[in-house]
Amino acid sequence: MRPDWNHYFMKITHLVATRSTCLRRNVGAIIVKNNRILATGYNGCPSGLAHCLDIGCLREKMNIPSGERQELCRGIHAEQNAIIQAAANGVAIDESVLYCTHQPCITCTKMIINSGITKVFISNPYPDKLGEEMLIEANIPVEVIELVD
Repeated sequence: MRPDWNHYFMKITHLVATRSTCLRRNVGAIIVKNNRILATGYNGCPSGLAHCLDIGCLREKMNIPSGERQELCRGIHAEQNAIIQAAANGVAIDESVLYCTHQPCITCTKMIINSGITKVFISNPYPDKLGEEMLIEANIPVEVIELVD
């Protein structure tokens, strides 16, 4: 059966997440405008640096709980990587939508707001209340899409 656009893009987002090199959580993101994919991203270390899969997780070594002290991580979030990919390739993402396997954190939320993304679709929650509150304040709706195989 042919999936609707939202389920189609969310399934692709989950496929993108399989490229993640994070040991804690595999996250994927895609930016879409007019039903066309503009950019993709997954969480992992910056290009050319050793991956956590290879050298271990800094956050695990330091016993940092999920959702806290995000600056103490070698990785870049999937949403950040998608926004960076668009910028690096000269692709305007204003008036686009973001599909992400997880609810954006506060840092990604601020980038989403400033980049002109108008709506966010997620599959899973994330423990970041401030990020959720800022999306509401910015009038950026968040919709949950549940995937059923």
